[in-house]
Parts: sequence; C-alpha cells; structure tokens
Amino acid sequence: MLSRTGRGFATAVFGPAARLLVRLGVSPDVVTVGGTLATSVAALTLLPGGHLAVGALVLGALVVTDNLDGQMARLTDRVSRWGAFLDSTMDRVADAAIFSGVLLWALDHLDGTLRTWTAAFALACLVLGSVVPYAKARAEGLGMTANVGLAERADRLVVVLVATLLVGLGLPAAVMTAALGLLALASAVTVVQRMRTVYVQARTGSPADPAEHRA
Repeated sequence: MLSRTGRGFATAVFGPAARLLVRLGVSPDVVTVGGTLATSVAALTLLPGGHLAVGALVLGALVVTDNLDGQMARLTDRVSRWGAFLDSTMDRVADAAIFSGVLLWALDHLDGTLRTWTAAFALACLVLGSVVPYAKARAEGLGMTANVGLAERADRLVVVLVATLLVGLGLPAAVMTAALGLLALASAVTVVQRMRTVYVQARTGSPADPAEHRA
C-alpha cells in the first residue's frame, strides 16, 4: 500500500509490533483480514456519518500499518503465493470501502451540482481503482508486465485521504470534488498507459521485466 519510502518508514516504526504479534502466535493472514475489516468498518461508518477528519486519521493509521502482515510473513518465513493473493484481494476490498464511504458522504451531505459531480467522481475512482491493478495482474498472468502509470495504489489513497482530512477540517467540499476528479483522470490515464505497455510487449514478444511489482 505504501511507496518504497513509506515501506521503509513503516518497517522501522512497526517492526517491533510485527515481532510482538509473531511471538504471540498471531497469523499474518489474521492481520491481513482483520486490517481489511477495520478499514472497511471505519470507512463505511465514519465517512458517511460526516466524521471526515476523524475518518481520515483513522484510515491513515490503518494504511500505515497495512504492511504488518508482510513483515510478519518475512519474520516467520511464511511468504507465499497465497499470502500475496490474499493481501492483494483484501487491498481491493479496503479501497472499495474507502471510495464507497466518500460516495455515500457526497450523497448524504452535498446538494445540487456539487453533489452530482462529487458522487460521479467518487464512483469513477471506485471503478478505475479496481481496473488499474487488474490490468497489471492480467498482464503478469500472460507473462508480461504493466508496471507503469500515474496513479498507483499509494498515490490514490494519499490523495483521497488528504482531501478528506482537509474538507473535514473546514475547507470547502469542492476540494474533495477537485481531488476526486483529478484522481479519476489520473487513474484513467494509468489504465491507458498499462494497456499500451502490454500492447507493445504483445506485438514485439518482449519478455516480462523484473521491475518491482506495484499496485
């Protein structure tokens, strides 16, 4: 969920927590599912209820601690394809919950044209946020790569959570509308970039590169 720098920061800060959970015998899978449930509950209760500032801070904290399961898997030498699949699937659920929470907030708390555009952009982000990682996953399933794009998962979450926090602190709701609009556009561009990358590889028969996987 985090950028390369963010992962390093999270590893340094939450490494002790990961080691404690390992000593307590907690499974990385339990942390993965539990974190997703916590994120979903927070997003679908705090945001629609209008608690934007608190919601953004709670969700931000959950985002930062998201790599605990990965740290635990590495500490216990339990890194596996199942773990990677579960983590990726739960990420999609958490993302959907966050953008759904913003969408419900817009429908419940805004009026007129602002309500329509904000809800539409939130829906676009929700849909495109699933297409972006799917394009990469499908490319890898076909032996190619699609590690390009303006809006990777960390970027999408940072934008929406910062906008949510700012509006929750008193800035106009139009800030959220603008942020979601830009994010939807960046996500659409990312889908096109990944499609073009795969198209070129398919035409030239170039093998998959060893670039770092990103969502």
